Amino acid sequence: MNRIKDILREKNLTQTWLSANLGKSYNMVNSYVQNRRQPSLEILYKIASLLKTDPRELLLVTKRGKDKVLHSRTK
Repeated sequence: MNRIKDILREKNLTQTWLSANLGKSYNMVNSYVQNRRQPSLEILYKIASLLKTDPRELLLVTKRGKDKVLHSRTK
């Protein structure tokens, strides 16, 4: 699962903006945002770059029925 929808909302950006900048159709981006499809790692990194965020911030880890955001580790 991913948090693309949440990050777009936090940054006040639209799926239309993301699809145009990503070079993917609106329908494909909508599939990512709605978690019907998961982007490849390559696309995930492109999305993270466009959103100016760490790719790990886009991931939601599910373990034993509990969702957790995968945050980057601080040094």
